[in-house]
Amino acid sequence: MRRPAAALLALALSGCALSGCAGGGGSGSGEAPVPRTSAEVLSAETPSADSPSADSLGDEQGGNRALALSCDAASEVHLPAVPAPLRRAGAFSRLPALTRPLDVHGLIWSQNDERLYVGVVCGPRTAEQFVTLVAQARLTMWEGRPALHWTTRTGVRNFMWLERPGVAVYVGATPGLSDRIHPIATGIG
Repeated sequence: MRRPAAALLALALSGCALSGCAGGGGSGSGEAPVPRTSAEVLSAETPSADSPSADSLGDEQGGNRALALSCDAASEVHLPAVPAPLRRAGAFSRLPALTRPLDVHGLIWSQNDERLYVGVVCGPRTAEQFVTLVAQARLTMWEGRPALHWTTRTGVRNFMWLERPGVAVYVGATPGLSDRIHPIATGIG
């Protein structure tokens, strides 16, 4: 099974290299990430009254601490600053679009009724495993790594790439904030 998957990946990526594969994804199944319960959100990384605000990510000039998400101690992914109008709105631990259950750790920001989701998906170690994570997703490349684009039935635009073995990074947004996906993805490191 590995050889056909590897061949499919190579063909898909070479097709992306020739055609550009830029833009959003096709019509994917699934919905927006599922928020955690209020108890899970409270136990997640929330600041105390003494600590700096966690309303935006890592804005050093504004005095906010940098945030990181991880699957384990060795897989930390540092998040960039999110522009000021966005406010922390909780966390999520599940992506319904995934074809199999995997650990997901993510944060949600909001502005009015719009949402921005940033998270890590723990588990996929190879490109072959990664490309099968979301049915109906469009395969592309992000900074030399395999990436997936898809749009849910509710219009949430999603982008995910394999950061390193065992860790995929996920960025999603409702239509009003979808222009923020690329800048956020660029700043993640």
